[in-house]
Amino acid sequence: MTDQTPTGPGTVSVQVDGAVRTVTLNRPEKSNAMDADMLRALEVAFNPVPGPAAEERVAVIRAEGRVFCSGLDLRGSLGRDQDVEKLFHRVETWPLPVVAVVQGAAIAGGNELALHCDLVVASEEARFGMSLAQVGLAPSWFLTKKLLEVGGPVATREILLLGDPIPARRMADLGLIARCVPAADLQAEADKVIDRLVRNAPLSLKAMKATINREMTFRDGIFHADTEQMVRAAIKSADAKEGVRARMERRDARFTGE
Repeated sequence: MTDQTPTGPGTVSVQVDGAVRTVTLNRPEKSNAMDADMLRALEVAFNPVPGPAAEERVAVIRAEGRVFCSGLDLRGSLGRDQDVEKLFHRVETWPLPVVAVVQGAAIAGGNELALHCDLVVASEEARFGMSLAQVGLAPSWFLTKKLLEVGGPVATREILLLGDPIPARRMADLGLIARCVPAADLQAEADKVIDRLVRNAPLSLKAMKATINREMTFRDGIFHADTEQMVRAAIKSADAKEGVRARMERRDARFTGE
């Protein structure tokens, strides 16, 4: 049985075909940047959670166009950390495996969206990155924690402090993504991963994912009110306004530390 439902004003579509729920980002003219409508649509896409008797076994996130997701729409979504974190938490805690199929750039929020999935299958043409330092912003505790979980401190420092995009092949070598294949083989490789998950025992998959997530939550209890305050200060700074304006005007930012 196939059910296809648009979940927002043309920004996201959902297709449930037997065991596979496919969530497609559909804002290619804006590089699939996530505005408020798209964030809401993506949250709806992972609702309702499949029940015990459901046929579903796996969810897949993919995107139309050349870019997987360029992050938050800088023209309207700055400061919406709670909306973003709510969405990523929904993906991360989805009871069944979630696979990201990344054909192009996954930057900032797009990078985080992919890495909050259980498995990432990427084209060699894809790039991943968090360019926040280049526009005067900083990721929250929640978002930084995910980078540390999947990549460790060395890779996290490279991604955050430098802010330059990292090729998918290097991401695979660092252990941040599961598979990296030539662009022509992306769909076939993704289908192999999805098919393997579909044929695995669903109760085992749910138990394993729940166990992994639970064991990775130990960092949540660490005191971090002071660092969150630093993040908020960066987001509200004059440098952040300058950085975003410079990025839109395609010029180098002039940061002053204010």
